[in-house]
Amino acid sequence: MNRNKRHILFGVILVVLSIVFYLIHYAIFRDAHHIFVYLVGDIAFVFIEVLIVTLIIERVLTERDRQVRLEKLNMVIGTFFSEVGTRLLSVFTGADPGVDDLGRELAIAPSWNDKDFSRASSLLKSYSYPIDIRRVDLPALRTFFEQERDFLLRLIENPNLLEHESFTDLLRAVFHVAEELSARPGFDGLPESDYGHLAGDIRRVYGSLVREWIDYMKYLKNSYPYLYSLAVRTNPFDRNASPVVR
Repeated sequence: MNRNKRHILFGVILVVLSIVFYLIHYAIFRDAHHIFVYLVGDIAFVFIEVLIVTLIIERVLTERDRQVRLEKLNMVIGTFFSEVGTRLLSVFTGADPGVDDLGRELAIAPSWNDKDFSRASSLLKSYSYPIDIRRVDLPALRTFFEQERDFLLRLIENPNLLEHESFTDLLRAVFHVAEELSARPGFDGLPESDYGHLAGDIRRVYGSLVREWIDYMKYLKNSYPYLYSLAVRTNPFDRNASPVVR
């Protein structure tokens, strides 16, 4: 409220100063015609100034700000995949009975273009992301989440993620799986219903993770070819992937 009052007071002062200087001008030159000619001309130009400022300059600044925020966001996503995401993909693909078929579709190559990535994204929408929970090392996965807990907490506190709803949903799903695993003292002798519940939670993370991964790979291809090259050579869907350049 105090800030609004200061703005109003500042506006009133500016208007009063304008009136005072117009009166001084009239007192010196006694030429009201000259004053009104320039006054009307200045007012007419105000609309062009508004056009330039609001529709052109503001749009340019807004787009630049959006690009900066997007760049920061992709840096955060890249850090996530470096520290956590790629490792999780390796775990989940190892428990996916249909990963060979999926891997053939996601055999990303250096020559891929936007059309290839769009085709892959369309395919992922219809994939069911099956998980054979017996092939997941649940104690090791729980330990991994415990080791990365501080990193994930810092990640979700990052304000840049507020603009990326799907990635935020992925982090929530990851935290949920971590909490589910942490809540169990052990994994031997669990009923089939509980194994099915854990498989469903992991499948949710798996699906979100793959969709975010393909979008991130597209970003690297268009923005950072050298990072894209390494990501292609360490593709978690390619069982023959190797970081060694051949």
